Amino acid sequence: MTASRPLGGAGSLGSGKRRPGNHSSRNRSSGGRLATLGALGVVFGDIGTSPLYALHTAFSMDHNAVGLSSHEIYGVISMVLWTITLIVTVKYVVLVIRADNGGEGGILALLALLQRRMTGRRRMAVLTVLGMLGAALFYGDSVITPAISVMSAVEGLSVVSPELGHAVVPVSALILALLFLLQPVGTGRVSRAFGPVMLLWLAVMAIMGLPQIIAHPQILGSLSPHWAIELVLRQPLPAFVLMGAIVLTVTGAEALYADLGHFGAKAVRRAWLTVAMPALAIVYLGQGAAVISAPDTAGNPFFHLAPPVLQLPLVILATLATVIASQAVISGAFSVTVQAIRLGLLPRLVVRHTSREEGQVYLPTVNGVLFTGVMVLVLAFGSSAELANAYGLAVTGTLLLESVIFLVFAYSIWRWPWWAVGAYVTVIGLLEVVLLAANSTKILSGGWIPLLLAALVLTVMVTWHRGRQRMVEARRRMEGELREFIATVQDLRRIPGVAVFPHPFLDTTPLALLRCVESFGVLHERVVIVRVVAAGVPHVRPGQRIQVRHLGSTADGIVHVTVTVGFLDAQDIPRNLALTSGHGPELDLDLDSAHYFISILALLPPHTHPFRSWGQRLFLALERNQADRTEVFHLPPTRTVVMGSELPS
Repeated sequence: MTASRPLGGAGSLGSGKRRPGNHSSRNRSSGGRLATLGALGVVFGDIGTSPLYALHTAFSMDHNAVGLSSHEIYGVISMVLWTITLIVTVKYVVLVIRADNGGEGGILALLALLQRRMTGRRRMAVLTVLGMLGAALFYGDSVITPAISVMSAVEGLSVVSPELGHAVVPVSALILALLFLLQPVGTGRVSRAFGPVMLLWLAVMAIMGLPQIIAHPQILGSLSPHWAIELVLRQPLPAFVLMGAIVLTVTGAEALYADLGHFGAKAVRRAWLTVAMPALAIVYLGQGAAVISAPDTAGNPFFHLAPPVLQLPLVILATLATVIASQAVISGAFSVTVQAIRLGLLPRLVVRHTSREEGQVYLPTVNGVLFTGVMVLVLAFGSSAELANAYGLAVTGTLLLESVIFLVFAYSIWRWPWWAVGAYVTVIGLLEVVLLAANSTKILSGGWIPLLLAALVLTVMVTWHRGRQRMVEARRRMEGELREFIATVQDLRRIPGVAVFPHPFLDTTPLALLRCVESFGVLHERVVIVRVVAAGVPHVRPGQRIQVRHLGSTADGIVHVTVTVGFLDAQDIPRNLALTSGHGPELDLDLDSAHYFISILALLPPHTHPFRSWGQRLFLALERNQADRTEVFHLPPTRTVVMGSELPS
């Protein structure tokens, strides 16, 4: 007997047509506008601030081997615009965000969707490894993006006054510290503050770019892809090197998908197509026109779009915008981590829901790790130009892996024909391969950093996934069959009260229940074994969560309850047990006085050579430092008992 799948998800923040006198339609329309504004404030923060450093990097000595003639700049801007069009608009906004998992996005949400719909263990194992690698690369991006975004904005102080250059690092560090301190407030509240700022930022960029386009209207020719194609054919090697900087214009596209559950697909599409994309196109065209008119502005073309008197206010606004950019990947990292925990790829961590929207979460451990990594990068590199060498590999790797998994989904689930798969590979896949190859040339000059971060995360994921599977097998052997255990305790003395035993398996005996009987020789009058199952969807409706199974007769007082939750639902056992009311008199429970017994299987350290047992020791450290299940399951500490056994690792 299985739970029904939920009919909706977190991303149902659409808008409806407004009708006179229809309050529901007006509310939906208002909600749609707020969701769109929120999406601007969080989802597009990263890609919306790319103009600060993308062309600055592209025209630097490390990447600009193509020159600064008007025809070459037309080619560069054309490459930028069509890279954004193909990867952000076509791939993500039109195609990939349609593959949502109950409203949630991200590479692991897509993987969970495939696990639920596909057969074939070997194929699924390969996809799981690819999903783990993509998630690991996303963490690398989540560390680098806040550092490079904020530093690129604060470096505008050097344009205002060269004497202020020494303040870039300390000011950047202070701003980032304040951002991470704000995370417990929650994405929803943060987005309400950030949305109007991001809207102002995009409007200002468009306003700055328009005069340059009017002064040099020939730059509009860059809208044609033939300029990009001509540049590639005429100067293939310099154009290839240039692609290592062009990728900076699409950083944040993967966060767009990972943050989908915060605001919904409709809001994301509306915000991109009506506000973000037009503003970005205008500002990139404007920067190209400015460099043609004054080649000496190539060193920092963005800040030179503003007149000197407005450069300081622009620095302040840019700094606020880059704080928003950092929020996009931080929120995405929280969502990806929760999905990884529920899929068994990471150990339990404390997850705090910051609003009624289940997709909006805060993870203190992840927040602390990201903050530490960001601070190290800011202090070690000291400038966005130096940090740009470390940027790109994580982004392009995630883009390519997400494309692979998406194509498997589209072919297997949507039944795409081969020609559609081939068209995607030819147009988008080939571009992403070139972007990855171009960024691979930066490995020795800083590109190794995201690879190292991803390798560390992947090692943790693989170690935990394998170790957990082996631990589950050993635990099941120790526990024995549940029905056989129940048959042996029919004549046992019963004591008043309700005993609740959280237990992950359907057919084995909780270790804590075994120890209660072996140590005390008694059993509570009412025994409830609770199994919490994370479904492959973000949310399960309360009315669909509970399944009750009687293990013997209804008179023995022992019942098994399965609670099915989405991978973004809170695993609150007392609150979910309250939903059993109406499932029979044996489940009319006094939960205010119930006692909860948690089963543990303590692992003993291995007594082997340290180099041969490092994986075991890592798993042991991860297992011992998991979040307390009393907190994860929202159990009352004064009525919770921990019991179990030891197992040599």
